[in-house]
Formats: sequence, C-alpha cells, structure tokens
Amino acid sequence: MKMRLLNVISLVLMTFTLAGCGKGIDIAFITDMGTVYDGSFNQGTYEGVLKYTEETGKTCKVYEPDGVTSDEYLKNIKQAVKDGAEVVVCPGYLFEETIYKAQNKYPKVEFILVDGQPHNADGSDYTVEDNTMPIVFSEEQAGFLAGYAAVRDGNTELGFMGGTNQDSVIRFGYGFVQGADYAAIEMGTNVSIRYCYANTFLESDDVKSMTSAWYKGGTQVIFACGGAMGKSVFAAAEENGGKAIGVDIDQSSVSETIITSAKKELGNAVYQGLANYYDGTFTGGTLYEMDAANAGVGLEMDNARFTSFTREEYDTVFARLVSGGIVPYRATDYGNTSDLELVSTEVYYMELKRNEE
Repeated sequence: MKMRLLNVISLVLMTFTLAGCGKGIDIAFITDMGTVYDGSFNQGTYEGVLKYTEETGKTCKVYEPDGVTSDEYLKNIKQAVKDGAEVVVCPGYLFEETIYKAQNKYPKVEFILVDGQPHNADGSDYTVEDNTMPIVFSEEQAGFLAGYAAVRDGNTELGFMGGTNQDSVIRFGYGFVQGADYAAIEMGTNVSIRYCYANTFLESDDVKSMTSAWYKGGTQVIFACGGAMGKSVFAAAEENGGKAIGVDIDQSSVSETIITSAKKELGNAVYQGLANYYDGTFTGGTLYEMDAANAGVGLEMDNARFTSFTREEYDTVFARLVSGGIVPYRATDYGNTSDLELVSTEVYYMELKRNEE
C-alpha cells in the first residue's frame, strides 16, 4: 500500500514538473510587463492559450521577463526554445522589434504576436516571415462603441486616460472621441472630453490623483485605456462616485464603477492561431486584422452597468460598423483631432502632473 502511494505521488510530481518547469513544453507565453494575471491585456491573451491547452492537453509555460527591453524578451524566448516550445505567444507592441529578430533566429519555431507587427529598430522594414502570425485589432471601432454608448447613456462630460501615445492606444482614444461625437449629433447635445496619456501601463498614484480631480471637476465617466494603469482610474472612480470604462477584456469584476469594457477578442484570436498551427493550417507571413466584421472587437454587454443604453441600440450601431455605414478615422497624429471633423465635441488635452519624489 505504501509503495502504491509513493508511486502515485511520484506520478503527480512528474506531471507538475512537466507543466510547471517547462521540460518538454509545447507552448510558451511571455508577458510584456508585470504578471500574467494583470486583469487586462496579458490575462486576456493568456486565457486563449489556457483554453487551448485545457482542451487539447498541450503544455504551456509562462515567462515573466525581469525588464521591458528587447534583450530581456530575447533571453526569455531563448529559454522557451531551450525548454522545447514549438509556439511562442507574445502579447503587445513591445515585442515588435523582438519578434522581428526572433523570427529569423528561430526559423523552426512559430511566433504569434498579438496586437503588433514585427519591424526593425527604425521602422523601415516590416517583414513578416512564414513562421510568424501577427494579429492586430481595429481599436478605433471598439473605442467608437465605447464613446457612443457613454453618451447615449446620458453622459456629456467624459475623460480618456491612455497608457502611452502609441498607435493602438491612439486609435482607442480617437475612436472614443468619434463615437461620442456621433452620439452627441444624434441626440442634439454637446460633449467635452478631458484627454491625457499617463506614459505608463502600470498602477500610478499620479494617475489616480489626476483622474480624481477630473471626477471632482464634473467628469462623469473615464475610459481607462492602459493595462494595469486602469486600476488607478477605477480607484479614483470608487472614491469619487464616478464611472469608468475598461479595456481589452471584460473588466466588470475589477470594479463596480465599470459600466462596460471596449474589448478585443484576444483570447479567441490566440486560440484560433494555436488551433491553426496544430491542425496544419498555420499560415504565417500575413497580417491578420480583427474587427467588427469578424467579431474581433466589441463592447461588453452581458455584464454592462448602463443606465439607459440598450442591447438593441448596441446591435444597431455595431451593425453599422460591420456594414461600413460607419467608418471611424483610423490614422491620426497624437494631439491632433482636426482630421476627425468633430461637430459637437470639444477635446481638452492635458499633461499628467507628477508628484515630486
């Protein structure tokens, strides 16, 4: 009996070692910064990997780099390959230069880059090799839906706090502005939006302080678009009776102040990429775009906390995006809304005030 018990314990330990220590792993997941369970981008992407491994029995190991540099990312990719990874999943634009290098250095490894395009250091070459699948999203559409819903729900004083002024965040922000303006025109009202970039995707006392001041100054709802940085906005909302909009995944469980989230179907995109690899239909070398038409972006409605905005209104405006009846402006420069041709919305740009050390 004792020998049988020891054999069972040994078997459990062997299984744990395989999954936990990465020996003979199939899939590697490398976070861009912070932890995998960040309640936002890393987590939303990883959930797709987790779903696939649970359904298929494939093994996966999570790697959390010590720093946010290309060298640190490459070090983790090297370790993942050494551990036996066939597929490496990397979430976010911070991996763009890294994957540009890694796709050539490890030609027998498949890379799934979520929300980014491989490119060299000066941005002059965006070559995607056959072993790489970059997936990008139409953030301007998700942002448009968030702005539209916020105004249709009765809010006219809005805020946008972005992580950094990089492309995907800018698209979220200006989509938000355009959606708010579209709804304002429909309703015959005027909207004002306080607009700022925090220059961080991490929690920040400065972000909490600034957004608290916004709420106290009349802002009703703030779109928090920047990973874990959003937790600082949600904390400010909780303390000041404000409302917030989450990003990337359904963040309704993070705070009761969150009325909806502008979602990218991160998990579904990664799940499909992994399925394609293992069923032999993986086609790298091509940029995959996820938008409203292929259900790649949208608003969280099942767990929404709107006062008056309805599912019927949402379905109607979503259908217009799918059909091309509404086409939010996609490419614009930071700090310039002149191309957006706003009619009923004023945007006020602000710099984040940082507390002295």
